[in-house]
Amino acid sequence: QVQLVESGGGLVQAGDSLRLSCTTSGRTFSSYAMGWFRQAPGKEREFLTCFTKSGTTTYYVDSVKGRFTISRDNAKNTVYLQMNSLKPEDPAVYYCAAKIASRSDLYYTDSRSYDYWGQGTQVTVSS
Repeated sequence: QVQLVESGGGLVQAGDSLRLSCTTSGRTFSSYAMGWFRQAPGKEREFLTCFTKSGTTTYYVDSVKGRFTISRDNAKNTVYLQMNSLKPEDPAVYYCAAKIASRSDLYYTDSRSYDYWGQGTQVTVSS
């Protein structure tokens, strides 16, 4: 059984940083393309960033480009989301997602492409 467990959310002030972690279990981590999404109250789930299965290519939505960084540690079966310069518009529940990818060179921005999801971690930003 595949499980994704996020951690690292919390309450911070605008301009602060947080690092979210997502640890997977149940399948070889390197078989996944990974992504981060968020969902604010009353809004649809929003794509933020992702890795290809190979980990060599990343993609960011414009709203977080230059502020957020995705990284992965295959030895720890963990993907990270480093969030810097947090803004009042960033509060949401943040989710990691995993896709069992047959190709190493594709990344996935559509939430419907992903096979597994974590439970989410809340990020709150005070202004």
